[in-house]
Amino acid sequence: MRTKQRIDAHQHFWIFDPLRDSWMDESSMSSIRRDFLPSHLKSLLDEERITHTIAVQADQSDAETKFLLQLAEEHDFIAGVVGWIDLKGPNLPDRLERLAHPKLLGYRHVLQGEERGYIADPLFIKGVQQVGQAGLTYDILVYAHQLSEVITLVDHCAGQPLIIDHLAKPDIKSGKIKSWEKEMRTLGSYPTLYCKVSGMVTEAHWELWSYDDLLPYLEVVFDAFGPTRCVFGSDWPVCTLAGTYAQVVDCVRRFVDENGYDEDAIFSENARRFYQLRI
Repeated sequence: MRTKQRIDAHQHFWIFDPLRDSWMDESSMSSIRRDFLPSHLKSLLDEERITHTIAVQADQSDAETKFLLQLAEEHDFIAGVVGWIDLKGPNLPDRLERLAHPKLLGYRHVLQGEERGYIADPLFIKGVQQVGQAGLTYDILVYAHQLSEVITLVDHCAGQPLIIDHLAKPDIKSGKIKSWEKEMRTLGSYPTLYCKVSGMVTEAHWELWSYDDLLPYLEVVFDAFGPTRCVFGSDWPVCTLAGTYAQVVDCVRRFVDENGYDEDAIFSENARRFYQLRI
């Protein structure tokens, strides 16, 4: 009998480099300042009946994209890659064409680290539009306070596949929700915009979080985007700063089960449709 497909639509691999990976603070992130490769993840996937993953960039370099694509060629369970490209650089359509690969699904930039105005910059918006014109997706990695600019971006990219990573990183630790909720509901009204149900535990209190802390944010996202545009992702290995892989999976499975949502949609079909996966 064929195993039912289950997709983790957001995880990372890296060979640790203390200079390149300086964002991993030594005092609070020492546990992830090491190599994380497919061999480290595969047993965790098997335990949770996850059959495929999408590897997402963590470093902003062409070398990172090529590294992830090489891993995807070597490991069938990596269904695709979200890489990085300089969206403001010259001759973007030509560069997109040169980097084309069957498992290259789309691109991402670490927008959460950029200054105010970067996301709404016409040159950046044009770059995202050109990604869409090339038939590729775009992952939006931001903090909650950047959502007003995200609305501007989405306004200019109508009809192309965009997805918000990590619920736009609301401040779960402090319980702040009102302004984030208002803007996420606005974004949920755009029919081609999806949301990754990922990255929650690291926005909560790393040592003291509970399922109940995540619940209000899950309720908002599923109500705003609907169960056909919410996509499960673990954010492994970053998630291990606050919990185990199994805990992250179980929180989303519990919410889906308690609310009568279709697990096939959240853990498989939505990701397959958004990323046009060939599995």
